[in-house]
Amino acid sequence: MEQTRVLIMGAAGRDFHNFNVRYREDRGSRVVAFTAAQIPNIEGRRYPAELAGSNYPQGIPIYSEDELTHLIRTLEVDEVVFAYSDVSHNDVMHRASMTIAAGADFTLLGAKSTMLVAKVPVVSICAVRTGAGKSQTTRRVRHILAEKGKRVVVVRHPMPYGDLIKQRVQRFSTLQDLDRHECTIEEREEYEPHLVEGAVVYAGVDYQEILKQAESECDVLLWDGGNNDLPFYQPTIEIVVTDPHRAGHELTYHPGEANLLRAQVVIINKMDSADKDAIQLLRKNIATLNPKAMVIEAASPLFVEDGEKIRGKRVLAIEDGPTITHGGMAFGAATLAARRLGAAELVDPRPHAVGSLRDTFRKYPHLGSALPAMGYGEGQVRDLEATINACDAEIVVFATPVDLRHLVRISKPALRVRYEIQEIGKPDLEDALASL
Repeated sequence: MEQTRVLIMGAAGRDFHNFNVRYREDRGSRVVAFTAAQIPNIEGRRYPAELAGSNYPQGIPIYSEDELTHLIRTLEVDEVVFAYSDVSHNDVMHRASMTIAAGADFTLLGAKSTMLVAKVPVVSICAVRTGAGKSQTTRRVRHILAEKGKRVVVVRHPMPYGDLIKQRVQRFSTLQDLDRHECTIEEREEYEPHLVEGAVVYAGVDYQEILKQAESECDVLLWDGGNNDLPFYQPTIEIVVTDPHRAGHELTYHPGEANLLRAQVVIINKMDSADKDAIQLLRKNIATLNPKAMVIEAASPLFVEDGEKIRGKRVLAIEDGPTITHGGMAFGAATLAARRLGAAELVDPRPHAVGSLRDTFRKYPHLGSALPAMGYGEGQVRDLEATINACDAEIVVFATPVDLRHLVRISKPALRVRYEIQEIGKPDLEDALASL
């Protein structure tokens, strides 16, 4: 039987899921390679045989996306499957053009091919761009469901940056589980806020196995999305968060536009800090693309510990990494808080960047005076620590979902910024969840 030779373009998440549910048992296809982008230190490894299944006793190699054209030719690839998120439509089509020019077909898999069906109701929280406010929305939804007496388990979009075999199915119920699973800063940012409130979180690599375990201990499964990706599970209620700070992006990023088109509930977040014209443009675009959706308006107020200490000081602002790197924001909540509370100066971290942080600033030239909290591995965490302490700042203000002081040694006073979603008027999230 002649097999279609497939290469999957990914970023250690959606790509593995697409393989597991679409290609792992398909004898008509042969996945010859993955490529990796966005996330450091993924290429050069293999998707292990223990996860790839009996058709792949040697596993599957993972290369850098920079080698795409060369791989299509040398591996005689018939089909390239694009399988990662938060990429502009323009960039997706550039990759399609490269693929076609090299002689292969270009494919995007949709909901029917990739969404698994749960035995319990699923509420999904996704977005049109990274950093729109999924995490705070997920926490709010979980609180509402818990008040209704529902047992809720959170399943988080994958972030498997370590040993993929060990990370096949991960269950977190305590902060100690974060240490046991050797979680990165990015993982801790997503899991810790749920754990400190007593929730159970699942994540990993094999979302079929995760589903079997998670649905056995909950009344409602809450999908906590990553980037602007589609859910891995078929939603009962599909909530999508939009961001007026990037109004227009809901039409121009993949697969964020698909999320908006699919949504039953659309949230316009950050209305307390966004420009009125941008909010109006976003309202117009939502009404055009998805006029049947319930639209909820919301603020994202900032809470700063000891905020009075910021006035008149030279401040280093540290932001959530993905939001200001591939999410495209030049700043985030830490910068907003520092400006509002009268910082004398925002210290530019770029001259003091160490190791991998120098590479990050080169890769994302839009970054200005905000330092992304990069921590995809121990080496990068140490580079972050060294960069923070080298900066000539009097105070560090950080807006990472996890308390950064628990992970790096900061040699100067450090203040945390938190943010929670607050609906404005009606309808609200309680209305959106009324059917459960």
